[in-house]
Amino acid sequence: MRALIQRVKEARVEVAGSTIGSIKQGLLVFVAVEKDDQESHADKLLHKLLHYRVFADVEGKMNCNVQQVTGGLLLVSQFTLAADTRKGLRPGFSCAASPQEAERLYDYLLAQAQQAYTDVASGEFAANMQVHLVNDGPVTFLLDV
Repeated sequence: MRALIQRVKEARVEVAGSTIGSIKQGLLVFVAVEKDDQESHADKLLHKLLHYRVFADVEGKMNCNVQQVTGGLLLVSQFTLAADTRKGLRPGFSCAASPQEAERLYDYLLAQAQQAYTDVASGEFAANMQVHLVNDGPVTFLLDV
């Protein structure tokens, strides 16, 4: 499982002109499910998302996690993060999970996140989404689990 996380001042996801998920300060999380991923990978990713220290403490150092700043999590499925871009000029998706398995694990991750934390929003799996954000920093990390 891969996740591209961005520290944001605010973010929202729209589908067909309607906002379906939004957060204020927090983490915008683009999630890709790869072929061999299992629920245990989603559990590890969620632990990282809730505990990864990317927010500033009183001294301005990245020592606080999303929970400590009472920020939100906005989860957005993005299969293109599973692309193999090492060769050629066109991405390959042989590493990506099937759409059915990816949706199952994305839904599992979302449900676990909603159980573990209060401020969780999401996009819509496989939808054409417009993502709006105000990146804070910018601070962006690619997490592999």
